Amino acid sequence: MIETVRNAWKIPDLRKKLLFVLFAIVVFRFGHAIYVPFVNTADLAAAFSAQNSSNLLGYFNVLSGGGLATASIFALSIYPYINSSIIVQLLQVAIPALERMAKDEGEEGKKKLQRITRYGTLVLAILMATGYYIMIRSMGVLTRSDVWAAIVIITTFVAGAMFVVWLGDQITEKGIGNGISMILLAGIVSQGYGALMKVISMPWWAAIVVLIVCILIIAFIIFITEGERRIPVQYAKRVVGRKQYGGQSSNLPMKVNMAGVMPVIFASTICGVPATIAGFFGNAQTSKMVGEGGWFTQGSVIYIIIYVLLIFVFAYFYSAIQFNPIEVANNLKKNGGFIPGFRPGKPTSDFIAKVLNKITMMGAIFLAVIAGLPLILSNVPGLMGLAIGGTSTMIMVGVVLETIRAIESEMMMRHYKGFLE
Repeated sequence: MIETVRNAWKIPDLRKKLLFVLFAIVVFRFGHAIYVPFVNTADLAAAFSAQNSSNLLGYFNVLSGGGLATASIFALSIYPYINSSIIVQLLQVAIPALERMAKDEGEEGKKKLQRITRYGTLVLAILMATGYYIMIRSMGVLTRSDVWAAIVIITTFVAGAMFVVWLGDQITEKGIGNGISMILLAGIVSQGYGALMKVISMPWWAAIVVLIVCILIIAFIIFITEGERRIPVQYAKRVVGRKQYGGQSSNLPMKVNMAGVMPVIFASTICGVPATIAGFFGNAQTSKMVGEGGWFTQGSVIYIIIYVLLIFVFAYFYSAIQFNPIEVANNLKKNGGFIPGFRPGKPTSDFIAKVLNKITMMGAIFLAVIAGLPLILSNVPGLMGLAIGGTSTMIMVGVVLETIRAIESEMMMRHYKGFLE
């Protein structure tokens, strides 16, 4: 990886793109140092640190780079855009018009879906900014709580979220890799210093355990992320005039972790909802659910069981959305392809569905291990408060691998000499 970046740095065009990505990340982090007006940031940070770590807002605060705890102008980060993208993607399954727009209208259809996603981002940003304002007002950290202050705070949060989305688009267009993923990576990495300090403050044996677990988790994530099941496909021979077409062998690749990190994000969100709702009230009744030793306290047995079950449910749900065996079988049949040992049509789709179920199970087990292991380790004496974020690690590894592949693709394109040289 280091060698790839070093070689890319030697190419002027790639060096400009890398510098632009670094500049955009600096702008993003600089925005986290600018706070919205009428908020006492010191009191807000103290209130966040005093809350239970299982709170959904605390989870989002880590992934957003700490902006929620300080009420920075980029506090919402790219979460309105991510949520809008997920909603639009799910609606493509329920609404035929959106599905046709994505599959049949080509580039123009993608632009329309992107426009819908942008409008959805704006709506969600307004809703999230309003909810965040209500929360910080209930905490008593506002220096001014009239209507004008509410308008200024909400507008600033919304403008910051839309600027971050625009910045991500600029990275995608003028830089290397996916801009939204790079911003998400920058937010997670910015919280690495706090996690490092926690590890240093642990006993020496606990620090060694943490280091070993981190290395094993990263290696495991890379192994599963790159893993795929390749189904052999044979294409029938066709004779057109004096030429023969087809007859070649190929394969149908199916990713082991086809759903990516989405099941973990959905499961974390749902499991964090009770703690977040309880945070608005803070009475004795809610402490039984999210207090010390409560049902939905992060690391409790019930929390881990529900968390793992939700990961399995969403893994199968998201894989079913991403990969349609019937559609794949029909495409193979139209192009004269078949899987050896299976007749085209329903037998082929049944076989693909069977394989999909098996690899989805392996992918769900992988996600459950990566996301659940840190929760289990947090119950070990000496490892309390350990912040090995399985979701964060998966995002970081995935973005790094994606960026490295993009850099290698750019280098290959520039070093390709063609057939005549």
